[in-house]
Amino acid sequence: MPPRISLQPSLRAITGPSSVQLPFAALSLNPTKTSVRAGSTESRERRRHDPFLTAQSRQRKAANISRQKALTKEREGSVGSPLDTQPTPFIQEIRKTRSTLQDKDLNYFVTSDGLTDAMEYSKNLTSPLRSPDRDTADPQLEKEAAEQHLQEHRNAQEAIRRIVSVANGNTQDHMRLHIQKCIDTFGRHNTDNVLAPKPSGVPHESATVHLDKTPRVGPDTGSPEVQVAILTAKIMNLSRHLTTTKKDRHNKRNLRILVHKRQKLLQYLRKKERGGPRWQNLMETLGLSEAAWKGEISM
Repeated sequence: MPPRISLQPSLRAITGPSSVQLPFAALSLNPTKTSVRAGSTESRERRRHDPFLTAQSRQRKAANISRQKALTKEREGSVGSPLDTQPTPFIQEIRKTRSTLQDKDLNYFVTSDGLTDAMEYSKNLTSPLRSPDRDTADPQLEKEAAEQHLQEHRNAQEAIRRIVSVANGNTQDHMRLHIQKCIDTFGRHNTDNVLAPKPSGVPHESATVHLDKTPRVGPDTGSPEVQVAILTAKIMNLSRHLTTTKKDRHNKRNLRILVHKRQKLLQYLRKKERGGPRWQNLMETLGLSEAAWKGEISM
């Protein structure tokens, strides 16, 4: 019978006690992190407590800001600014503030002639009646009643003038008037009689003959130049607001959306009109530069 060999001491020698472990076993049980994700919470905590990492992040941020300023300055020097417009007469009208608005600018769709006729009608309607019996009538009382009626009419006229004055309206009332001015200035129901049509190409013999278009009825509110003018008025309003409110992130995003929407419309109009009179009139009246439609706009 072969002798028995006990393996228990050798196994105990390999495993050893629980307090003593092999070096590779220690590495497998407690792995060490060699890399930390840049945007993780642990990275932010490490950067916050480490002055060297904080200085590095500030240096990178300063370098990025200076590079952005250099690129913006280079772009503005070559093609101009996508936001700024030249002070043309039309732009000066759009930039009117409450203090510079005139009395002729009325609110609530009221016209000057209509307001004058209504006030004259109300004056005649509320005037005191003369006594039919002139023998018993008192001229002094009639004169006092007429003077009192005239004073009340003046007070009512001043009150109505203040109510319908657009200078006392809100921003929505001002924007509505600006939009109406854009429609009247760039609407094709007015510009078709002034501006020459775009240059047309020579049609081929096999080209399809199209029928004449139906004449336009009513004001033009959907042509590209009208939309560009309305977007320009809204952009000017938002940019003026953001000069005093730096942390309005919602309106900053709205401003970027309006600028890029105007860029698409300008590119479409440039391609469609081939740089004709309608395109030149739009760019000169609005005082826009090539930066409003050319290249990439970064804000």
